[in-house]
This record gives sequence, C-alpha cells and structure tokens, in this order.
Amino acid sequence: MSIADNVRRLREEISEAAVQSGRSGTDICLVAATKTQTAETVRQAVAAGVDACGENRVQELIEKSAARAYTGTNLHFIGHLQKNKVRKVVGAVSLIQSVDSPELLGAIDRVAGELDLVQEVLIQVNIGHDPGKFGIDPPELEALLEQAAQFAHIRVKGLMTILPILTNPIETRRLFAKMYQVYVDIRRKKHHNTDMAILSMGMSADFQDAILEGANMIRVGSHIFGHRD
Repeated sequence: MSIADNVRRLREEISEAAVQSGRSGTDICLVAATKTQTAETVRQAVAAGVDACGENRVQELIEKSAARAYTGTNLHFIGHLQKNKVRKVVGAVSLIQSVDSPELLGAIDRVAGELDLVQEVLIQVNIGHDPGKFGIDPPELEALLEQAAQFAHIRVKGLMTILPILTNPIETRRLFAKMYQVYVDIRRKKHHNTDMAILSMGMSADFQDAILEGANMIRVGSHIFGHRD
C-alpha cells in the first residue's frame, strides 16, 4: 500500500478510537515520526495530510529542512534534545516535545530570546519509571513547571510520554490512564506560562489505546511508512 493509503487507513483507525473515547478523529493530531525517512517519503506523508512531522535527530531535521521535505505541515522535534544542539532546533520547529530538565528549559529560553521568539514545548514525563527512557518522574513535574514559568521565551503547551516496552495491553492502558490523570491534575492548577492543551502519547504499536485513554496527539511511524530495517 502507498503512504497515502496508509494515512487514509490510519485516519479511520484514529476516528474509531476517538469516537469510543467520546471525541472525533479531528480532535487527534497525527504526527508522522519521520526518523530515517527520505525527503521524498516525508513529502508523500505531508501530501497525504498528516498534521505534523516529528524528527528524532537534529542532523536529519537539518538535511530534510534544506530539501524542503516538511513544506506544507508543522515540524516537531520528538527525540532527546542535547543542550549543545538547542541552537539548531529552536525556531526551526513549531514544537519541541521532549523537554525534561530545567537546564534544557534554560538553554531553549536563551536561544529563543536571542531570536526574539517564543518556543513552544512539551514536558516529557517518564510515567513508567523506565531507566531506559528520558523524562522526569511525575512528582517532579510541578517544580519544573514552576521553573518554566520564569522563562519569557518558552511556552509549555502540554505533556508527552513514551512508555516502556510492554507486552501486556492491560498494563499499557493502565500507564496511559495514569498519564492522563497526571495531565488532568496539572492542568487544573493553571501554572503561569503554560497552556495544557496537548497530551502527546501513543505510537504505532499502541496509539489506539493511547487515544482511548485521553491522548490528543500521537506519534506514528511504521503505520505510515512501513517497518524500518
């Protein structure tokens, strides 16, 4: 099947899950995870109507941007961002999804200030307490948001998580539900300089469960492009 066919089928699956959760498919933002993809396959995904492209690697982002692969859609950075590469990402993307420390917040704020812009970010939460995943532990979230409130050139738009590798769908749903509750609880507190509009969770293997448990943004790669070698 073509990339366009895959996106069409994916939209149908998104809509089915969204309806079950009391929403519609248009409530869910589809981010195409474009790691290792060529500029041409990314262009096909954009033409098929994905809501955004998400890059994991700074070098790929630079190369594909130069090739105008993302033209016509939003661009997010969804991988772990090292502080020494912040300057290459801030202002080049509409959303950085993977902020997990005050040091990274400060680095983003400094560069955004130099560029005279406000960079939108998500805070990455390690909801599964997985030592192999980045993100802050939930009890540390409020303190980090209080620090983010001090930065004039950052706007926190919500939360993001990546689950541990799980084989039990019940545990997958449990962790997504736990993450949704963290999102709801922190949104009620209305921290300064935050707009808790986005909950980014769910990938190709579990996006339907994520939507059922409250995600309004998913990051999907193989369901669009096929499995990587």
